[in-house]
Amino acid sequence: MATDLEIARAATLLPIGAIAERAGIPEAALIPFGRHKAKLDFSLLRTQADKPRGKLVLVTGISPTAAGEGKTTTTIGLGDALNALGTRTMICLREPSLGPCFGVKGGATGGGRAQVAPMEDINLHFTGDFHAITAANNLLSAMIDNHLYWGNALGIDPRRVTWRRAMDMNDRNLRNMVLGLGGASQGVPREDGFDITVASEVMAIFCLARDLADLQARLGRIIIGQTRDGTSITARDIKADGAMAALLRDALQPNLVQTLEGSPALVHGGPFANIAHGCNSVMATTLGLSLADVVVTEAGFGADLGAEKFLDIKCPSAGLSPDLAVVVATVRALKMHGGVAKSALGPEDVAAVERGVVNLVRHVENMRKFGLPVVVALNKFTTDTDAEIAAVRHAMARIGAEAFLCTHWGEGAAGAAELGRAVQALLAEGHAKYRSLYEPALPLAEKLRTIAREIYHAAEVQIPPAVAARLKRFEEMGFGHVPVCVAKTQYSFSADATRMGAPEGHVLPVREVRLSAGAGFVVAVCGDIMTMPGLPRHPAAEGIGLDADGRIDGLF
Repeated sequence: MATDLEIARAATLLPIGAIAERAGIPEAALIPFGRHKAKLDFSLLRTQADKPRGKLVLVTGISPTAAGEGKTTTTIGLGDALNALGTRTMICLREPSLGPCFGVKGGATGGGRAQVAPMEDINLHFTGDFHAITAANNLLSAMIDNHLYWGNALGIDPRRVTWRRAMDMNDRNLRNMVLGLGGASQGVPREDGFDITVASEVMAIFCLARDLADLQARLGRIIIGQTRDGTSITARDIKADGAMAALLRDALQPNLVQTLEGSPALVHGGPFANIAHGCNSVMATTLGLSLADVVVTEAGFGADLGAEKFLDIKCPSAGLSPDLAVVVATVRALKMHGGVAKSALGPEDVAAVERGVVNLVRHVENMRKFGLPVVVALNKFTTDTDAEIAAVRHAMARIGAEAFLCTHWGEGAAGAAELGRAVQALLAEGHAKYRSLYEPALPLAEKLRTIAREIYHAAEVQIPPAVAARLKRFEEMGFGHVPVCVAKTQYSFSADATRMGAPEGHVLPVREVRLSAGAGFVVAVCGDIMTMPGLPRHPAAEGIGLDADGRIDGLF
């Protein structure tokens, strides 16, 4: 069987100008990065601002497992299928992070016949957006320490600097450190640490900004720390916001690429969904909606994380109103949720599917709480049996949902045609009544409890007194109206990665809360989740290299 990389290399890609023409993008708005990728000039966003918006379809998934679900692959396959069925469709995805590419997850450009390309470029440096975000983040860090070194006119307490450095790589040794050692000429000693770039507030701001002016305004609102009397100090106080915006200017222009079947795709921004808000940029999504009749986008990890944040953070912030949710599952993953080890997924086990399908049921029911019609995309593997597939369909029928078998990995658009027709029909019916899970006026702690109760089915949220005091302080500072972004394990509805299926009655422990004033949300760190991941014992980087012709080998 051919690998994803071999399939991608065998495909004949169209010149990026031809893809732009298909999408209705004028040549003057195209900024080519080689033959097959380009940025789109800000002038296009301005001219498209008043155009009618298309329908918005969110692709999400069950709680991820080692068996894989194929959410990005399904997003691409569905987009290709809708285009093949005559619906003018744009695909909007996040950019992959280098950390997972060299760690354990691998690339994030889809798979088989349902990929965006050029996959090596997208998975590695692409158009340099993440490097720009990292540089802007670390410029602010450098300017904070420089301010401390040159007399500290703002009176910043070095012990209360909350801004952290960033790097787009998994490196656990950088989580916590002491810097400025070596004597008076080397800076002011203080504690610091690194987050992975995709978890940084700059990434969140980048993806939520509506335009350049909004970008700089949000950057200026970043709170980097406090004085000894508790006064907040911002990036604007440090006078770093203008230079940060300058570094991000070109990166903020959305990236245009294509699928292997020639559908236009905007790949832009890339926050993780377990430790950030997990959605592609607002600018790319709104541009896509002005260019196409339908935009198919995805949110990271399971629906309890990426989809909830898409619906409670991104949509209210950007004024978006989604029309449909697609929840992706596989029989193999449901068997793992039913207690089967990855090594034993081959043989038929209908009972395990019936035990594990509760995870899918809960995600479907959760999406309905936002007022969205929901369909299920069941990614088919060759080991799936008719009885196992029937068990999933029967479980969906009991809750009034329908599961569509998808084979787009091997067959491309044709393998998602049935799903595409169902999506077309539901969009035409127009039954969506989108609503957020909670009102902005709800206190921060109650927003957190609402997410835990309604989405995670937790019995209690454990908020230590110090954390509760910080939430109250955020409200006193005028940030009580912002949404809450939960950082927790992606593998379970609970904060315990080993509790698969659909656990109920558990406790959600809140370890700390962070105010992302520029992004416009409060991050609640729950359980053992880390904002700087580490590499596994045998990282994927060990198998990546160049072949005799200088081509990248082992990337995916």
